[in-house]
Amino acid sequence: MSRTIRPMAARPIDPGVRIGHVHLKVADIERALGFYRDVLGFEVTQRMGDRAAFVSAPGSGYHHHIGLNTWQSKGGSPPPRGAGYTGLFHVAIAYPTRAALADALRRLVKAGVPLTGAADHGVSEALYLDDPDGNGVELYWDRPRDRWPYDAVGHLEMFSAHLDLDDLLREGAPEDGM
Repeated sequence: MSRTIRPMAARPIDPGVRIGHVHLKVADIERALGFYRDVLGFEVTQRMGDRAAFVSAPGSGYHHHIGLNTWQSKGGSPPPRGAGYTGLFHVAIAYPTRAALADALRRLVKAGVPLTGAADHGVSEALYLDDPDGNGVELYWDRPRDRWPYDAVGHLEMFSAHLDLDDLLREGAPEDGM
C-alpha cells in the first residue's frame, strides 16, 4: 500500500540524529545467531526464547545494534528478489578501522560465508553479503573525512571501484596469516 506524503517546510534535521539499531525478521533465531553472534562476533544482550534476540558489539554497553525476531516470520522464506519489490536493501554495519573490517573479512572466509560484492567507494571500503535469511548486509569502514574525494567546487564524489580483498586481508593480519 503506497500513500502520498505532503511535503513540509524545509527545516534541517538535528545533526546529532543517527540510526540507533535495525530490527530484522528472521525464520530461525538459532540460525540467525549463528551468523550475527558466531560469525560476525556480536554478543547477545537479551533473548526471548526462540522468538527474539538482541545483539550488540561487545563492550559497547549498547542495548542492541540488531534485533532479530520470528514474530511474523518463523519458518518463513526470504522475499523474492527482483524488480517490483520494496523493502530493506541492506543493513550497513560500520567498523571503526580498516583493520577491524579486515578481521570481519577473515571471519567470513573462515566461516565459508560468500560475498555478493566488495567495493571501494572513495569515502569507504565495503563488503556485501547476505545473512542466512537473505537480508542484505554491508560491512564497511569510513575513511577519515579529510581523505574523502571532492570535486573542484567541493561536492562529494563517491564511486564504486574494485576493492582489493587480498590487500584488505593483509591489514592487521595476525601472525598465523589468517
